[in-house]
This record gives sequence, C-alpha cells and structure tokens, in this order.
Amino acid sequence: MDVEGGNTITLSDSKTIPNGARDGFHDRREERNGKVVWKDLVMAYRTLGVVFGGLVTSPLYVYPSMNLKSPSESDYLGIYSIIFWTLTLIGVVKYVCIALKADDQGEGGTFALYSLLCRHVNIGILPLRRVHSNSGLSLPSQYIDGQKQNWLGKFFERSLVARRILLFVAMLGTCMLIGDGILTPAISVLSAIDGLRGPFPSVSKAAVESISAVVLIALFMVQKFGTSRVSFLFSPIMAAWTITTPMVGIYRIISQYPSIFKAISPSYIIQFFLRNGKEGWLLLGGTVLCITGSEAMFADLGHFNKRSIQMAFIFTIYPSLVLTYAGQTAYLINNLNDHDDGFYKFIPGPVYWPIFIVATLAAVVASQSLISATFSVIKQSVVLDYFPRVKVVHTSPCKEGEVYSPETNYILMVLCVAVILGFGDGKDIGNAFGVVVILVMLITTILLTLVMIMIWRTPPILICLYFISFFILEGVYVSAVFTKIPEGGWLPFAISIILAFIMFGWYYGRQRKVEYEMMNKIELESLGALLSSPEIQRVPGLCFFYSKIQDGLTPILGHYLKNMRSLHQVTIFTTLRYLLVAKVAAHERIVVKRLGLKGVYGCVIQYGYADSLNLEGDEVVKQVTNHLCEYIQSCSDGVLNVMSIEQEMLELEQAKEAGVVHVRGKTRFHIGKATRWYDKVMIGFYEFLHGNCRSSLPALGIPLTQRMEVGMLYEA
Repeated sequence: MDVEGGNTITLSDSKTIPNGARDGFHDRREERNGKVVWKDLVMAYRTLGVVFGGLVTSPLYVYPSMNLKSPSESDYLGIYSIIFWTLTLIGVVKYVCIALKADDQGEGGTFALYSLLCRHVNIGILPLRRVHSNSGLSLPSQYIDGQKQNWLGKFFERSLVARRILLFVAMLGTCMLIGDGILTPAISVLSAIDGLRGPFPSVSKAAVESISAVVLIALFMVQKFGTSRVSFLFSPIMAAWTITTPMVGIYRIISQYPSIFKAISPSYIIQFFLRNGKEGWLLLGGTVLCITGSEAMFADLGHFNKRSIQMAFIFTIYPSLVLTYAGQTAYLINNLNDHDDGFYKFIPGPVYWPIFIVATLAAVVASQSLISATFSVIKQSVVLDYFPRVKVVHTSPCKEGEVYSPETNYILMVLCVAVILGFGDGKDIGNAFGVVVILVMLITTILLTLVMIMIWRTPPILICLYFISFFILEGVYVSAVFTKIPEGGWLPFAISIILAFIMFGWYYGRQRKVEYEMMNKIELESLGALLSSPEIQRVPGLCFFYSKIQDGLTPILGHYLKNMRSLHQVTIFTTLRYLLVAKVAAHERIVVKRLGLKGVYGCVIQYGYADSLNLEGDEVVKQVTNHLCEYIQSCSDGVLNVMSIEQEMLELEQAKEAGVVHVRGKTRFHIGKATRWYDKVMIGFYEFLHGNCRSSLPALGIPLTQRMEVGMLYEA
C-alpha cells in the first residue's frame, strides 16, 4: 500500500519516489491496471465461446428431459424455484466463489485438486513431477503452508487404503468429466437440430440424428486449430445467444406471467415436494441439467484465468439463464402441456428461425466447452503419470493449459456420433447426462472440503457449512439420477468404468516400475567400483545415457555394464525435465555437472511446453558439449589446474570425434510362474497399454544411426 508523507511517496519495499515523479508513477500504475482490466475483459469474452457453452444452452433440453404428468401452475413455480437456487448455490457460490480459488498452478478440475493435495500433503501414491526451483514458478501465498500436518493429513499419510480410495475418487471424477465431454455435444446438438420438426413435422428423427452427426464431425475436425482461434470464432455466437434468449424470456414474462419472480422464495420448493412427494423427487433428474457445464468453469481454468471466468459468469451467463428459465416457465404456466418441446414453443413465431439458427450454432459452441475440458484433464493425467501417454499439442505459445490431443479428439468424435445414432431420443441421453453432471460435482465438493481442511486451514464452522450444504444438495440430486440408470444412465457408468480401469492399470504398472527402479538404482559409489574393475573397459566415443531417475542412476546402467563390459570414454547421464512454463531461459535450458568420476557427467535438459525439442542433426550434442566446455572452464574448485582442464576438454573433443551414441532404456516386466494372479492381470494389462502408447521421451531429432535401445526385464 502506498503511504503519502512529506515530499515523497513511500513504497512497501522502502524505495521512494520524488514528489515530481508522483503523477507519472500514478499514471503508469493506472495504465498498467487499465491494461490488466482490458485483458481480463477480452479473455472473459473468449470464455463465452469455450467455457460456458454447455451451461448457457441448457434451456434447450431441461424441460424436455422431465417426465411431467399433468403439471399445474404451482408445479412450474416450484420447478423454477429449484432451478434458480441450483444455479445460485452451485454456479455462483460453489464454483465462482470457492472452486476457482483451488487451482493447481493455474489448472482446474478434479485431478488438479488431487494434485494440489499431493503437493502439500504426503498422500500421493506415485511421486509427483515437481517444478524445478529454477523455473521461477511460485505458488500463491494461500498454498504456502509451513505448518505441521493436521489430523486429517496425518490420517491419509498413515493409511494406504485411504490414499488409494482418494486416488480412485479423483480418477472417477476425471472419467465422469470425460463422459460429460461425450454426452454434452450429443444432447446439445440433437436438441437444437430437433427444432426442425416443429415447422416441418415431416422431418424424421433419423434425419435429425444424421444432421446432428454431421455437425459434430465438423466441430471435432476444427479442434486442431486451438482454443484461441476457436473461441474467437465461437464467442460472437455465444454472445448472440446469451443476449437473445433472455430478451425472449423478458417478453414472455411481461406478456404472460409478470409475477414469475415470486418463485424465488424457497417456500415454493417446500410446497412442490409436499404436493408431489416421490414424483417431485424423481423430477430432480431433469432439473439437475440446468447446471450442466458448470464443472467446465473449473476444468477449463488452464485455458483462461480466474477473473475472466468470474466476470463472464456473474455479469452475463447467470442473469441470462435466470431470465431465460423465467420466460420458459412463464410460457409453460399458460401452456401447461407444452413441456416436451419447452424451448422452441416458447419462441415467438416471428423470430423462430433466427433463434433456431443461433440455437444450432450455440449448441455447437456448447460442445466445445466440454471438449476443451476433456483435453485439459487428459493432459493433467498424462503429466502426472496416471494415464497412458497420448500426444498433447500446445496450441498457444503463452498459455500452458491450452492443449489439443489428436487421439482423444477422434475417440470423442466416434463416441459422440455413436451416442446420437444409438440413443436418438433426447430424454434417454438426458437420463445419462444427469448421472455424470451431478457425480462430478459431488466429487469436486469432497475434494474441495479436503483442500479446505488440509491446505487452506479454513475455520471448522465454515467447512461444516460448506460441506453439509452442498453434500445434502448434491446428494439428493444423486439419489434422484440413480433411478435413471436403467433408462440410459448406464452409459456414463460403462464409459467411466472402462476409463477408470485403464487409469488404474496404468497407475499400478507405473507404481511397480518406480518401486523397482528406486530399489535397484545405481549409486555413484557403486558405479565407481564397477569402473575401477579391470573387467569394465572404457571405449572411445561420447555416450548420452538417458535416465528418468534424478537421485541416482537407472538400473538399466547396471544391466548394460554387466552385459557389455564397457562404458564410453565420456558418458553423459541425461535427464529430460518438463517444466510448467512456456519457455525455459537459455541459461537454464541445459544444466551440467561432474559426477566425481573420470569422464562421467550429469546433464539435465529442461524444457517448457512451448519449447521445440525437434532439433536438427547433432544440435543436441553441440549444445550440451558447449555447455560442458563452459562448465569445465569456469570450474574453480581448487583441485584442477590449467593443464588438467585442457586435458579434460581435449578428451571431450576426442570422444565427440570418435562417435556419438544415444542410449535409451526400454523396460518390460517379466511375469513368471511365481507371480500372483492379480499381478499377472494388472501388469499384463499395463504392458498392453505401455506397448500401444507414445514414448515417454520426446523426439530430439537424433539420427537413427546414433540411437540405441537397451532392453531390460523387471521382475514382476
């Protein structure tokens, strides 16, 4: 905070500004603030085309998804009250005010919450890939916790079962969100295209399904261009939708039921359930769809930022939904049996076709929000080593979370088209949709509560207020949508079980592999003893030996020495380290050091998501050896004299001229007769996944003639 005093302005860092420069200082600060606000406004506009599509287009299918039987005016008022408070409590309070603050280095979503917990409490099953201190990244002050672990943190650290359950919950949330990414495009586009059947009853359901499938295929084909380009294309569409639908809503409110907002009173909810009992409870399976896409606000956090998402929701999305649902309800109160087509029939005839066009385009945009969220959670899972490696392309040079995965994209496309052609009916898809929508939210509530307890150290009274309120609200919704499982709700469960089995099989194999490598890693002392043995020869040449172990050396090295009985004259143990930054500074890109043995060095190549590692020819060798020469020349440890330094550099140059080889390990598990049946199944499944996924090491543009793979079998 600036404090004026005398002829100076005193700053928090004890620097002072002369009185004459005061106006310039304030002008510059206001200019910077203005640029920040403008940047947030532009980004908030972009979020309309990516984040909020699923949420703001939910009026297309909420009322049509309900199995209403002879509804009355009081029933509609009760339903609107439920919708209003669901949007307010879950959308505004839970996500905008609380969840968006629980990011993990800018990333959101259920797996980001799990990663956040693992960074602060020792509850992870596998070691996390932490950011190197040289990267310049720092956590927000609210996450820097130097206090001792509380009782819950200690409980998770002691209990392996509790940690595995927590991991399973995070995996389930991730899988459900992916299921959401399959169902959102299907139900949104199908509901919008179904508007053709109003003016043209002769249009068949099969034609509607076919048109919807073609639209979705076109959408998935443009994903490779990146979120930024897609959002600039889609945001005007969503802006038009966000403005036009509440305008129609206001028209219906004024012309048909001006007193609709009396339903905001929670008393209408109580009366609704007292009057309808079990039938009212079952209708919650339809009203839950009003909050569809809210999880995308959190999961898409990596594509934008917290302030832009908050601004867009509070000032545009929330009022638009409140007015649109109010207008729909006002129309239905005067047309009690039109709920099966509750959106298009509430559109006045003169604007029907313009709204139909906007609705169809908006449904396409709605699909984008969950597709982007799916890319984000897949990328998080791959980075944390909980999902088989797939290709992840960063489509922005300045936004780490903006990603595209070709394999994920085309699998989603096939599944979305299959859902449309297989189900066909919007109500059946709505039944399946409700299951994933509310289960993801319930899992987020549980993980957020753990963050409040173990990281934020929130006062107990606020934790209880949050958890009890949202657990009851979402728990009631879960109980209602579970009744829809036989009517289409089985689909997301089937998808989630398959995905969860893939994730757990990969996790189990990775856990066993890491355990083996840590137990059998080669210490520098052991390597020194091996090299001093007359059986091991030092052969001419320069060898880059790649290893993923940073504390010690890979067991593959021992396997290599035992069988080859040799090591190159100069051997550089190289680790590739991925950092959560756009580009690593040139002076931090390559870090080298001596390992205390003649001709043996360590090297870490650090790279960010926007760095290209596809270097031409011997560029990698050139860069590393140049850094190594600089390191040798600048080393002044008081032991090496000028002659020895020159000799070391000469040996390095001779080794380089003798030939360069890049050695990578390729490991597999050996499943013997003594292996337990459980390990046979899980490790066999892991080996299948491992054999069909991408390499863990990025391509370095190394010539094929210089590559060598050393295979090794690990005992299962």
